[in-house]
Amino acid sequence: MKRILLLGAVLGMALFAQSDRAPRYRNDGKLLLPADYREWIFLSSGIGMRYSTDGAANPNPPFDNVFVNPEAYRGFLKTGIWPDKTVLVLEVRRSESQLSINKDGRVQTTGGAAEIHVKDASRGGWAFYEFPRGAKEGDLLPKDRDCYSCHEKDGAVDSTFVQFYPTLIDAAKAKGTFRQGVEQ
Repeated sequence: MKRILLLGAVLGMALFAQSDRAPRYRNDGKLLLPADYREWIFLSSGIGMRYSTDGAANPNPPFDNVFVNPEAYRGFLKTGIWPDKTVLVLEVRRSESQLSINKDGRVQTTGGAAEIHVKDASRGGWAFYEFPRGAKEGDLLPKDRDCYSCHEKDGAVDSTFVQFYPTLIDAAKAKGTFRQGVEQ
């Protein structure tokens, strides 16, 4: 009997841990920022990423850090596509140079805004949510925003920029899901 209770408790904790990493929404449709996303799988970091040539170069380009919930990462490695309930968090941080003992190069400093790309079939598939600095809940971005069409047109896998996630490129290519012509 003790073994059955222990097994039930372990299974219950495992299910809770998995559901806690799935996207969570308020009743009004706002997405809740996962509190532990920095403990998720780190996919990549970019600095000064821009998707157009409009405007002058930023002398202090921001860092973008990308995290994905562990269940989605494992699912991607098995199939080469993102499973339902995938949550990709793009965390934007300021960059600084000549800080402390650093004489050259750039380091990450304070956090700013975040964006989350969620695959949720119960809400129509992929969607983007915007989190202003310090916000714990994000607003759904309208489908006419450029992020949707850009990801659809230029994403290497399943409307995501896997071409910028070096640890996933080989897995996607091996599964035949990496779209040709979108190399790094």
